[in-house]
Amino acid sequence: MQKPALLALLLTTPAFAHAQDAIRYKLPHSNFPISAAVEVPAGKSIVFLSGMVPPVIDAKAPKDSVAAYGDTKTQTIGALTAIQKQLQSMHLDMGDVVKMQAFLVGDQTHGGRMDFTGFMAGYTQFFGTKEQSKLPARSAIQVAGLANPGFRVEIEVTAVRP
Repeated sequence: MQKPALLALLLTTPAFAHAQDAIRYKLPHSNFPISAAVEVPAGKSIVFLSGMVPPVIDAKAPKDSVAAYGDTKTQTIGALTAIQKQLQSMHLDMGDVVKMQAFLVGDQTHGGRMDFTGFMAGYTQFFGTKEQSKLPARSAIQVAGLANPGFRVEIEVTAVRP
């Protein structure tokens, strides 16, 4: 192949590398599965995903009920699975996530407080595993409510494309 043709091919071929260039800073003296900070080097594309909510798991339950979407763990897994699918459709994966915001509604079975344990049980199936050890910077925030009264979880992420 001639040099001009090779150069043209290289310039028109999308680069779908992963975010190995992002610098992830560990939480000091902690094994908690989040990064204290993530630094994205210059020249990388940043991708902002809209908030994802859980899918219906019980079509017979009223659409505005927790029963339709499951408990916090189930809803977390559903929302993160939707995020994973969206990222994959963009040639990214969960290891490319550098920032996460999780919005959690208080749960009556937890005295009106968010079910952080349930959230973490779902979250740790996607982050901090042997297969996917890249941890995002993350916030988990209790909110008064979400768009559907049955939602207990909405998650938005920012990913980096090198």
